[in-house]
Amino acid sequence: MAAATIVFLPCWGSGHFMSMIEAGKRMLASSGGALSLTVLVMQAPSAAKASEVEDHVRREAASGLDIRFLRLPAIEPPTDCKAPEEFNFRYIQLHAPHVAEAIAGLASPVAAIVVDLFCTPLLDVARKLAVPRYVYFASTGAFLALMLCLPTLREQLTVSFREMEGTVHVPGLPPVPSSYMPACLASKKTNNIQCFEYYGRRFMDASGIIVNSSVELERGVLTAIADGRCVLGRPAPVVHAIGPVIWFGAREEPHECVQWLHSQPSASVVFLCFGSIGFLDRAQVEEIAAGLERSGHRFLWVLRGPPAAGSSYPTDADLDATLPSGFLKRTEGRGLVWPSWSPQKEVLAHPAVGGFVTHCGWNSVLESLWFGVPMVPWPLYGEQHLNAFELIADMGVAVQLKKMDRSKEDFFVEAAELEQAVRGLMGETAKGSKAREKALEMKATCRKAVAEGGSSYAALRKLVLEISPGGEGPSP
Repeated sequence: MAAATIVFLPCWGSGHFMSMIEAGKRMLASSGGALSLTVLVMQAPSAAKASEVEDHVRREAASGLDIRFLRLPAIEPPTDCKAPEEFNFRYIQLHAPHVAEAIAGLASPVAAIVVDLFCTPLLDVARKLAVPRYVYFASTGAFLALMLCLPTLREQLTVSFREMEGTVHVPGLPPVPSSYMPACLASKKTNNIQCFEYYGRRFMDASGIIVNSSVELERGVLTAIADGRCVLGRPAPVVHAIGPVIWFGAREEPHECVQWLHSQPSASVVFLCFGSIGFLDRAQVEEIAAGLERSGHRFLWVLRGPPAAGSSYPTDADLDATLPSGFLKRTEGRGLVWPSWSPQKEVLAHPAVGGFVTHCGWNSVLESLWFGVPMVPWPLYGEQHLNAFELIADMGVAVQLKKMDRSKEDFFVEAAELEQAVRGLMGETAKGSKAREKALEMKATCRKAVAEGGSSYAALRKLVLEISPGGEGPSP
């Protein structure tokens, strides 16, 4: 008889898809051959994202692991949505009949169905099939706690997060200033917060929630969820904190950025990178250039150009047209501006890197913590503002760039603000030195959590045992 399979339903975003597949690979390894993995692949709604997903599918399909990828039929996307979050919600929901048909056609018995946090509309498929159903949460325990609280918070709010003053109570965190509420919840766009409130309600219907974090990283919020402080009167599903889950990929010849780092002193370089879709306009680029130049510190800056029409992905930057005149010449030797993709993990792993100016995507944060690199948070979208608050106020591994101000539409950073943050990050202030110490502590904490005997290792083993044939099954 074929091994029982876990069915994964990932979302197409790179930070979601790659993290979820890596978690599945860990589950396979922990099962000792008792489980296989079947991944149902939705066609991404844009050509660029579809190409990225296919590249990753090809790599993993050739890995030799017991992973099977099934591509779901294409669907007609909705055309009347007012915001990206509404589009994603409805687009995913339309896949329900194809998901049910694909699962019904599997030769192997289904041990469990695991859906990405944005795929919770498809939990009903698992319910009808009477199999355990889990949510894979690729973000922080803090954002999970907030989403679980969201239905109650919405009843209490008289104005939007963007308009409110004061702080928001997220169980397990210090009081969160409203300016640090996630952009995806504080946006003026219609229906965003309604979608996330729906997700928060549906998480409660899961058999369990798998989160890419660890007890040591987020003890306060994970304890608050477990203690029932997020949804009053109803215990939340068991949270399996199995992180950090980081996809490392195959090692290749050293990238040009890494080769440049070889010639730099230890912990002397500040690294600036804003994620796979992060893009800053020319006025902001000029302020960054001035701040870096005046800071006097060495830097590696990944600078991308504006997205092409119809795409959300940045293009390669034209450095001569984008940077201030003479900047490259004046900073020659102590700075490198890279106009294309760079291998972020290899850069952060390099001993020459002493700090990271980051958009605060959770995968980037985990990579930075894994290598013990302190951060300057520069949140752009999604839940990144809350991530920034957690890094500064709870974990203590980051130096604040500037105060958040939601009354302004754009988060514009002046040269003096970046200069001050970089100086602090690189150890010129007591707060910066403390952040460096805490980041190194987190490096050891992250590695201990996933090693044999660690909290995340134990959580993964417990999860796999309850899913495996003959296991105890998830808690009722």
